[in-house]
Amino acid sequence: MFQLEQASFAIPNRALLAPTTLTFRRGKVYGLIGHNGSGKSTLIKLMAKQNPLSSGEIFVRGKALRHWGSREFAREVAYLPQHLPTATQLTARELIQMGRYAWNGLLKSNKEKDKSAVENALILTHTEKFAEQQIDVLSGGERQRIWLAMLLAQQSNFLLLDEPLAALDIAHQVEVMKLIKKLSRELNLGVVIVIHDVNLAAAFCDELVALHSGKLLVKGTPGQIMTTETLQRIYGLELNVIPHPQTQVPVVFY
Repeated sequence: MFQLEQASFAIPNRALLAPTTLTFRRGKVYGLIGHNGSGKSTLIKLMAKQNPLSSGEIFVRGKALRHWGSREFAREVAYLPQHLPTATQLTARELIQMGRYAWNGLLKSNKEKDKSAVENALILTHTEKFAEQQIDVLSGGERQRIWLAMLLAQQSNFLLLDEPLAALDIAHQVEVMKLIKKLSRELNLGVVIVIHDVNLAAAFCDELVALHSGKLLVKGTPGQIMTTETLQRIYGLELNVIPHPQTQVPVVFY
C-alpha cells in the first residue's frame, strides 16, 4: 500500500503540490488527471523519490519513504519518467536486464533468477520477437512495451508511469493501456499513471485522481468523476458526457 499523508512539495515562492492525503493499493490502475501544471508529475515524482518532500510523509507498506534505501525501494516501486533516457546501441534484452539492478547491483548476479525474470517480462509484454533488436529501430509503441518489460523484470509491486502515452498514436496508446490493465490484474500490481486523455483514463483506470492548481480536487471511479459538473471543475470547460453504447463507460466530448 502507498499512503500519502499531507505530502507537499514547494519551490521558493510557489507551492507545486499542496498538502495531499491519498491511498493507492495493489491490483488497481489509478489515473492522475488534470490540466497542465496541475501537479500530476510533481505528485508521481514525490512517490518515486525523485523529489524530496517539503512536508508530510509518504509510506510504502507502512514505512516512511525517507527510510527506504535506493535498491530496497526499487524492489517495491518501479518508475518510468516522462522523458525516457536514450538507449542507443542497447538491444531490448539488454535494456530489460537493467531492471535486475535492484536485486543484484552492478557486480553480482543470480543468473537463473535474472534470466527467468527477463524471459517472463518479454512474454508478459509480447515482446519476445524484439529481444535481440536495438531499441532505436523499434516503433514508439514497441519501445514503450520494452520499457514496461524492464519495469516488470524489476519485480516491484507498484509501477509509477509519468505520461507513458505522450509520444504514441491512438492505436499504440490503446495497446499500452490494455497491457497495463492486464498486468495489473495478473500480477496484482498497483499502477499510478499520469494520463491526459480522459476517455482512455475512463476506459482503463479503476480510479481517477483529479488535481487542479497543485491541489487534490476529487478522487473516485470513472463513473463518479466523469460528469459534466466535475469535469468543469477540473478543466474549466463545459464537456458533454454520454455512456459508451457497448461498455457503458463514460465518454467525454466537447
